[in-house]
Amino acid sequence: MANRTIVPFGPQHPVLPEPIHLDLELEDETVMQALPSVGYVHRGLELLAEHHDYLDMAHVAERICGICSFIHSQGYCQTVEGLMGLEVPPRAVYLRTMWAEISRIQSHLLWFGLVADAFGYESLFQHSWRIREQIVDIIEETAGGRVIYGTCKVGGVRRDVDNETLQRIGRHIREIEAEYNELADIFRNDRTIRKRTVGIGMLEPENAHALGAVGPVARASGIAFDGRRLGYAAYPELDWEPVVEQAGDSFARCEVRLREINQSFDLIAQCIARMPDGEIEVSIKGKRPQGEVMGRLEQPRGEVCYYMQADGKKNLQRFRVRTPTFANIAPLVHMLKGCDLADVPVITLSIDPCVSCTER
Repeated sequence: MANRTIVPFGPQHPVLPEPIHLDLELEDETVMQALPSVGYVHRGLELLAEHHDYLDMAHVAERICGICSFIHSQGYCQTVEGLMGLEVPPRAVYLRTMWAEISRIQSHLLWFGLVADAFGYESLFQHSWRIREQIVDIIEETAGGRVIYGTCKVGGVRRDVDNETLQRIGRHIREIEAEYNELADIFRNDRTIRKRTVGIGMLEPENAHALGAVGPVARASGIAFDGRRLGYAAYPELDWEPVVEQAGDSFARCEVRLREINQSFDLIAQCIARMPDGEIEVSIKGKRPQGEVMGRLEQPRGEVCYYMQADGKKNLQRFRVRTPTFANIAPLVHMLKGCDLADVPVITLSIDPCVSCTER
């Protein structure tokens, strides 16, 4: 048997802005096995739920991840509302859905820039983040913040967006989409990118299912599951279908995200066109959460799960979160087996890891 060498990858690496470490067992330049090590980030966010008022914890939950912050606060609030049997006003539901899709676009564009940088395409990286900056400007205009929205609360949302602003944002969104389409076509048709991704990092449908892959990683392997199909927020009233690819390689995972950006642009337009009038929150005065509940939503990286226990006091008894990157680490290890060492950064970025989100 050929001599094997252990090469460390991460937690600090030029193309990996996430604190995950992989021990790569190599024969020559071929990865025979990848052993992940996690645990570099710990903030104790779940334990805080046992010591802070459940209303204040919405702010803490939003800080689980800065990239997909809004959907964390949305998921927390929806799960608490399930415990309390609250029905959120329709306008608040549509505003939440609009902000969730804006969050999905800026997250995917951030990934787009990082993967372009991994290929050495600095101009593509800068232009993708330039477009993302326009999305972040919309977040600032409608929510007040650029990373943390602070708009989601138990019972509804804190801020309304007037209809005139919504119409202007709808027109601006279409202009941004036209700019984005030019970049996406460059990415799709570039010979070097296709050579580095097509047939690289294969994840067959049966392995994707057996290993518990979620989000774009699963949908790129032909698994047509999207957490938004569970029927939360305004998604049952909007026209859309899960974005699915069949190839199961790194290019397919990229293509799913590129197509999802267009889908999110369309969903935002639908939310604006169908935005109902009315209140943006319901009163929760005198109410406390009680019981046990599980909430499920679709983050940009896949399905995220929230588990809560409450006994009618101001603090939750138990708060547990399972983020999508945690589910995608096992599929990542499978993808890396048998690849070339030079392909490890691209394959790792193809799952769009968010390890700080995972470890909390």
